Amino acid sequence: MTFTIQHNDPASQARTGTLTTDHGPIQTPIFMPVGTAGTVKAVHQRELETDINADIILGNTYHLYLRPGLDVLQQAGGLHGFNGWKRPILTDSGGYQVYSLSNTRKIKEEGVTFKSHIDGSKHTFTPEGVMDIQRTIGADIMMAFDECTPYPCDYAYAKKSMDMTHRWLDRCITRFDETEGHYGYTQYLFPIVQGSTYTDLRRESAAIVAGKERVGNAIGGLAVGEPAEEMYKTIDLVNEILPRHKPRYLMGVGTPANILEAIALGVDMFDCVMPTRNGRHGLLFTTEGIMNMKNEKWSRDFSPIDAGLGGYASTFYTKAYVRHLFKSDELLAGQIGSLQNLTFYLWLVRQARAHIEAGDFVSWKNDMVKRLMVRM
Repeated sequence: MTFTIQHNDPASQARTGTLTTDHGPIQTPIFMPVGTAGTVKAVHQRELETDINADIILGNTYHLYLRPGLDVLQQAGGLHGFNGWKRPILTDSGGYQVYSLSNTRKIKEEGVTFKSHIDGSKHTFTPEGVMDIQRTIGADIMMAFDECTPYPCDYAYAKKSMDMTHRWLDRCITRFDETEGHYGYTQYLFPIVQGSTYTDLRRESAAIVAGKERVGNAIGGLAVGEPAEEMYKTIDLVNEILPRHKPRYLMGVGTPANILEAIALGVDMFDCVMPTRNGRHGLLFTTEGIMNMKNEKWSRDFSPIDAGLGGYASTFYTKAYVRHLFKSDELLAGQIGSLQNLTFYLWLVRQARAHIEAGDFVSWKNDMVKRLMVRM
């Protein structure tokens, strides 16, 4: 894997780059659609490649481990072979999903024991086991196993959790370095910075992660309820320590405005379920603001969803028709909403890239953030 920085914005920490993997290049800054169970909800692979033109998508270690299971994935040739996606894939470690199972999980030094949300069966994730699972899934980029702390949490718990995450990271690295993938291409491991919103813990974690000298690094444990300004402050201080010549991935973030502000702080990679989740419920992100497609005001509006965006769904379907689909609980509504939102998110990061290259990113970003505050 190589990461080449091509442009630096003169008025912020924003930059453009290219991350090269065996499954193809990733132009940064990039948004990565989330394919939890091996599929980006309500979107065909062909649409991901053509309309959305996603450079990379995500898979979910926890969900894929439970269903369809590792035997099926290995027999299919990994997730690439199973779902037909030929471009890069990143898998999270399952740490956040285990975090969300707070009523059924038990965290120990060895790992985390939890009950399946599907059938209640008992399972254990260890750092070593999670590396093996991601090797079998076949992700181009694998994430270290960590604990995501809630917000708020007290200092003592945040430090205890962070220290354990660092010990788990050492175990992940050892296992990763002593194993190889199954499918003939190179996989890479990203460590994750934790420490809640405590400045000294985040600095300590960032320094430890940077010292591992992996090919890229991630910032986790944000967008879990903390105020946006706390999130931006944390990103800023962490990015002062993480090496500039390596890609930085902000996990699970977020709104379009969050993404633009984080790009200005030097983040390169993003993922979030928000575009597809909101799209399935009629909340659409557009170049003119956020539209609630269930509002009566759209019932006789026969203009395209988003003429400024381009793309099939944005220009072919009218607001009135899409509102009708949502009010009628038609499955097509969720498909159109998801396609619109993912197209918008990829358009947004590519516009950011273009404006970084043009040298006017900050003024464009500030104007765009104001526009994204408009609710229609």
